[in-house]
Amino acid sequence: MTTLPRPTTELSADEARRIALRAQGLLGAPDRRAGVRGVLRRLGAVQLDTISVLARSHELIPYARLGAVGRRTVEEAYWKQGDQPAHTFEYWSHAACVLPVEEWPHFAFRRRAYRARPHWNHELPDGVYDQVIKQLRTEGPLTATELGGAKRTSEWWDWSGTKVAVERALMYGEVVCVERRGWKRVYDLAERAVPAGLLAEEPSDEECLRRLVGLAGRALGVGTRADIADYHRLKGEQVDAVIADSGLVPVTVAGWSKPAWADPEALATPPRGRHRTTLLSPFDSLVWERARTERIFGFTHRLEAYVPKPKRIHGYFAMPVLAGGRLVGRVDPAREGRTLVAKQVTLDGRSAVPQVAGALVEAAGWVDCTDVRVERVDAPELREPLMAELARLLA
Repeated sequence: MTTLPRPTTELSADEARRIALRAQGLLGAPDRRAGVRGVLRRLGAVQLDTISVLARSHELIPYARLGAVGRRTVEEAYWKQGDQPAHTFEYWSHAACVLPVEEWPHFAFRRRAYRARPHWNHELPDGVYDQVIKQLRTEGPLTATELGGAKRTSEWWDWSGTKVAVERALMYGEVVCVERRGWKRVYDLAERAVPAGLLAEEPSDEECLRRLVGLAGRALGVGTRADIADYHRLKGEQVDAVIADSGLVPVTVAGWSKPAWADPEALATPPRGRHRTTLLSPFDSLVWERARTERIFGFTHRLEAYVPKPKRIHGYFAMPVLAGGRLVGRVDPAREGRTLVAKQVTLDGRSAVPQVAGALVEAAGWVDCTDVRVERVDAPELREPLMAELARLLA
């Protein structure tokens, strides 16, 4: 068993919170010149999801950090444009994520694991895998439908043999998603889409894990073993095997019951700067790990989209509101024409009213809405102050 050095740095809970915010790009001046790709490189992974309320989650994440970035700008940053080399690839990280293409080699350990996997949820008919690869090689990038069918029935899980084959090829690394058309993946051969130098690299499992643990620690700023493991969905023992050589340093954080590690660069400079006030996607990496969110912000976060409606507390797609480095409320949004509808608003006291109102108005402007309508406020006594602040900001 590796003996780890004893922590030499002690952080207060407030210091740890501010380090985490800065690491996630939510404290300090945003790097607008680096843009959406800069956000992706900083975070290391941006989660994808099918739900679209104000916008899809992969659009909400750069918006939270950069402000009103255009949807086309986001798409052009994430996916391959014409004959240009790919800047990103989609793969299984924390979940289905967009990842910087330079990290392609460091997911080799996961591609190898998938190839060695003894069983799958979907059966693959004989010959279909080879046919899919042949068709992509001959015809170029194609959707699953263009390859021969995405589903056998209307059920989301009932994939055709072709869909099973191309998704398995994606997991093996023989195929990549090069763009999205109407939210459908467009597949191409990795040998065409991934830069040759990156494609040729085949680091060991240990090298891959050491890199991903280091990246997770830098994206978090400071985190426990569980926090770091969760970022790219590693196992605890995988983290243990490489953390001593990951470049992270052990620290203690007041009020944290578990050992922690930090990015030494994050410790070298006091985390100062302007706090972002914004709505956050429920899939934002700031709030990925529920226990971490409660530990750092005292905020219980749960996506309720998959909870039966009668059992929901905060709403279908309740978005945490970040302001002043704190999570100060939630908004469950919708859109009706050019009106942003706040179906349900939760406020952490009267002091949160101007912050939540500001976040709502800014988000409305981003999605080209000219009005905000509030349907329900969990604390009825705060409804009138919230409406007054919204009216002032929209005037």
